[in-house]
Amino acid sequence: MTTPSLAGSARGLLVRDLRLLWRRRGDAFQPALFALLVVVLFALALGNDAAMLARVAPGVLWVAALLSGLLALDTLFRGDADDGSLEQWMLAPVPLAWLVLVRTLVHWATTSLPLLLATPLLAELLRLPHAELPVLLAGLALGTPLLSLLGAVVAALTIGMRRSGILLALLALPLYVPVLVFGAGSVAIAAQGHDPSGGLLLLGAGLVAALVLAPVAAAAALRIAMH
Repeated sequence: MTTPSLAGSARGLLVRDLRLLWRRRGDAFQPALFALLVVVLFALALGNDAAMLARVAPGVLWVAALLSGLLALDTLFRGDADDGSLEQWMLAPVPLAWLVLVRTLVHWATTSLPLLLATPLLAELLRLPHAELPVLLAGLALGTPLLSLLGAVVAALTIGMRRSGILLALLALPLYVPVLVFGAGSVAIAAQGHDPSGGLLLLGAGLVAALVLAPVAAAAALRIAMH
């Protein structure tokens, strides 16, 4: 019997997750729809004040991305713990951290990627100046995967607790705040005519570090919680 490769195990987990998402597609896309609703409500509440909309647009879009990821964070590993799949993950001939990374990327793709793709339209709705849009997109592209990776560690830490939604939010939000500050702050710096690359580089460095460390930390937390 051949040992599954990293690519093969990732492909198998990805196919399984996509099938499950398609079966409950009404629930799967709730985070993205929630983020869209947040942006639309802000636009309606602020009315026709284009200057005000432009000032708050980066913060609104970043908060929407943060909340959409946080909304689905409790389900990241919960279903696998309930149906016994996590025990199979731990017995698999591939590193548990690798499976955690694949699952986290699926979580990002279903919660943050739709919002990232819709950002140009939402930015237009919020009257964001076109010159600031590339900085916003770059920040979201670097920051939203970082949010998912940080959230995976918190979700793994609370996997053994029932009704951990409030605790999950309380643990995750302090980790999310620096990402939010650097992401939205980069757009504000660009709006003032300065170079926003400092904040974007910090987000990139954080993403690289999280890609290496977060799956390992989440895997260790899952092993502790399941024993």
